[in-house]
Amino acid sequence: MMEAVARPRKRLFIGLILASMVLAVAAGYALWKLSFLGMANISAYLPFVVGVLLAAVVLAVVAGVGGIILALLGYPTLMAFQGLAWSSIQLLFPLAIRIGKLFDVDKERVERSFIEVSNQLVRQKRVRVKADRLLILTPHCIQHESCPYKITRNVRNCRACGKCRVGDLLAMADKYGAHLAVVTGGTLARQVVRNIRPKAVLAIACERDLTSGIQDVYPLPAVGVLNERPEGPCLNTTVDLNKVEATLKMFLADGR
Repeated sequence: MMEAVARPRKRLFIGLILASMVLAVAAGYALWKLSFLGMANISAYLPFVVGVLLAAVVLAVVAGVGGIILALLGYPTLMAFQGLAWSSIQLLFPLAIRIGKLFDVDKERVERSFIEVSNQLVRQKRVRVKADRLLILTPHCIQHESCPYKITRNVRNCRACGKCRVGDLLAMADKYGAHLAVVTGGTLARQVVRNIRPKAVLAIACERDLTSGIQDVYPLPAVGVLNERPEGPCLNTTVDLNKVEATLKMFLADGR
């Protein structure tokens, strides 16, 4: 049975990140207060040093989260704020997942919201690349389980029989001149990125893999397209080709 996927809402992830930021600031304040207890045994300057360090981290996180919100609202942001935004996401994301769990928010909903936020941030940057510097990356579960041809090392082994989307994706990549790779996991995906050295990545995967993959390849711009799972996760998955082509065109320098 096909999984029902709710439309991702950016505000869910933003709300959880803001809640995580508040908790992080509260924890920092508590740590600073505790530093006074160590004054007598360590140094009278301990609260000052701890306070300065914590204040720098807090300001960086607040600036990063603020940069995310401004970008989503359509305001231009400086490159420095974009870097802080991603650093803030990396720092607060695990806490956001835990807060979501406390409120009975499914982890996949949070991940879908993150992917939507990340995609929007990339779109705001209006990244344009030549077709030969664009990599379409998809997991091997998109290949039909009955297929005898190994395509994870050479996607050209695909016979385009029509049982899965690999042949369609290969035809699309050839049409525009982009790269296509089918990978078995994060290790092979990182190896492909290192070998091809693209300027942008169009990634097709499930929520978990897209979330980790987008963060892994940063600062390389990556837009995620969620796969579809008519037979459940990791088995004969598929993808909306219209969404893939629209994203591909968004990246292309000549807009073809």
